[in-house]
Amino acid sequence: MTTRPWTVDDDLWARIEPLLPPWPERLPGPKPVDDRLCLQGILYVLHQDIAWQLLPLELGFGSGQTCWRRLNRWQKAGVFEQLHRLLLAELNAAGELDWSRACVDGSHVRAKKGGAATGPSPVDRRKTGSKHHLICDGKGTPLKVITTAANVNDITQTLALVDGVPPVAGRPGHPRRRPDAVLGDKAYDSLAVHRELRKRRIMPVISHRGTPDIKGLGKLRYVVEQTFALLHQFKRLAVRCDRRLELHDAFLSLGCSLICWRRLKKVLSCWNRSHSHTCAS
Repeated sequence: MTTRPWTVDDDLWARIEPLLPPWPERLPGPKPVDDRLCLQGILYVLHQDIAWQLLPLELGFGSGQTCWRRLNRWQKAGVFEQLHRLLLAELNAAGELDWSRACVDGSHVRAKKGGAATGPSPVDRRKTGSKHHLICDGKGTPLKVITTAANVNDITQTLALVDGVPPVAGRPGHPRRRPDAVLGDKAYDSLAVHRELRKRRIMPVISHRGTPDIKGLGKLRYVVEQTFALLHQFKRLAVRCDRRLELHDAFLSLGCSLICWRRLKKVLSCWNRSHSHTCAS
């Protein structure tokens, strides 16, 4: 039987539960809906992109209003950013992050209800939209996403993306947050950006305007397009429906975490099979 994508398995829940803010010991009124069920309700909305009030009660996740309040509570506590960082650290410990290069790019999404960080989209007949700016490692693992108005130029977010990569633990020594190189297309070509990247001891690999693309750069940067495709498979992220920017960004962090979790599960599964084979031998 295929597992529904909004189901939270025991291994994932074991990582999330310690991050959740505790409830007061004595709460007035009825007992709150179980956190794990609410998280599954939030994931259902992330995958299906339905209005909160249309969340089916028969699924047992509580009402849409309850799940929305839980999302808001956890966002304020920084739960989803912490989860993303935790999973990045586990991937790093397993040697699954490629720090030799990072790729940056931007992608437009329509914003149905407007709100902060929205503006006329230059690729959608000036309709109201937002833009996701992404930096990922050499394997396409998302490191940081920033939301801006749709008419914000990619180049303005280059350094914000690089500086926004969280310190990633998991390996001996200090946590790492800087790739060796940053790969970008001509939209990121700027002397100031080149200079600032070099100040951070990062090699800029960016095609210059008015010249042919750097040979082989497109193949190396393809991973960032794949990551955008994965992020926008979550219907709630493919079209922005949340007026409040912080809630949209909470969904973004959650989407990044789920991509990291899928990759980590593959690593753990391979390790378990290898370990079982060794033990059997």
